[in-house]
Amino acid sequence: MNLSNIPSKKLVEGVSGKYVHTTSFTVGYVSIDKGAIMPLHSHVHEQTSQVISGELEMTIDGKTEILKPGSIIIIPSNALHSARAITDCTVIDTFCPVREDYK
Repeated sequence: MNLSNIPSKKLVEGVSGKYVHTTSFTVGYVSIDKGAIMPLHSHVHEQTSQVISGELEMTIDGKTEILKPGSIIIIPSNALHSARAITDCTVIDTFCPVREDYK
């Protein structure tokens, strides 16, 4: 499988990802434009977000952190969270169980 062959899915304005699904989890290679906002939301999935490039402000259950390359954060199931790109960012998100809505 080659990432360039996977279609991109737009999540919100300025946020899009390419997703790979196994039987138990989903991995997303996500591009976020500077200034883009992922609005406050929650989901049943546990999630990790790892910043590959750029700076991302992330708020989880009211606590805000600035994530830089090499940062990884854990988002528990049903936790309210949001994000704002300080710069253009590349992030790898992993979800468990599978994000059926991203297929």
